[in-house]
Amino acid sequence: MFKLLARLALAAAAVLPLAGQAQDAIKLGYAKCAHCTPLALTPANASNVKLEAIAFNTGNDVLTALLSKSIDVAQVTYLHYATALDKGFDVVAISGQINGGSQILVGNDLPLAENDWAGLKKLIADYKAQGKPFRVAASRGNAQDIHMRGAFAKQGIDINKDVQFINIPNPSDHVQALRRGEVELICSVDPFATQIREVKAAKFFTFPYDQAAGKLTNLIVTRSDVISGRAKGVEETVRSIIKVNKLMESDKAQFIDTIQKVTGLDKAIATGAAANLYPDYAMHRASAVAIAQMMRELKYINTDVSTAVEKNMDYRFLEAVTGQPKTALGY
Repeated sequence: MFKLLARLALAAAAVLPLAGQAQDAIKLGYAKCAHCTPLALTPANASNVKLEAIAFNTGNDVLTALLSKSIDVAQVTYLHYATALDKGFDVVAISGQINGGSQILVGNDLPLAENDWAGLKKLIADYKAQGKPFRVAASRGNAQDIHMRGAFAKQGIDINKDVQFINIPNPSDHVQALRRGEVELICSVDPFATQIREVKAAKFFTFPYDQAAGKLTNLIVTRSDVISGRAKGVEETVRSIIKVNKLMESDKAQFIDTIQKVTGLDKAIATGAAANLYPDYAMHRASAVAIAQMMRELKYINTDVSTAVEKNMDYRFLEAVTGQPKTALGY
């Protein structure tokens, strides 16, 4: 009997460390956009946690995977965050990642110069007078969609009345929509926006950063059950993200190479995309609230989630990793 108990004790002792390791395993989901691709490097830069980085086609797919508990941590956008809270989902923001990456592009044949908003408004009016829809596109639910809507609103363009919005869910399909003449204007995400310019499927109009969201794009979120059950794993995931962010800032060549590997696009496109991206692990609370308010004004969400946006930003992990107070981290 004593020998049997001893063997069982030894077996339990052998299993416990393995169980602890499994408990700390974190699945991190990210979309195949230029900002998001550096997250492919997080497993190699993670310590004290088993980290798996999983690529998805879009941010909507990533959020769905998080909510269905297929993954534990998700790279989404500030827009996804506000939308999820509006729907009552359990999401907690734990870190920023990279901002920027948006471009508004217009058809090559349109008589528009860069940043010519007056010309764009006149062109939209001309289309309306002729009974033709002026078609604008984005991937509904991503940062570029809200950047475009916010920029339009600031310029006095009503996206519900003045133009016809077309949703193209996968950003990799944007180039073909322009080539086929299915839209007059598109707000796309890098590297696909740069690809569109490189292959001359459209021409550059503007960076849509003059609105409440500014350049804010990516946010790292998780669920409350992941935090309560695997707080250390969450902290180490944030640590790896910050480490990769610093790599991207110090080694632009590696950033470009990572964009190439994940998206399959060539170096010229990856290089152009990297120039429009800004590593930033802070969580910008006031701007996040402004984004949520703008989304409600645009009827993108139905409720005022300002309080929830603030309440569900958990700065503990950023503070632990950086050694800085939340007031220095965007709070």
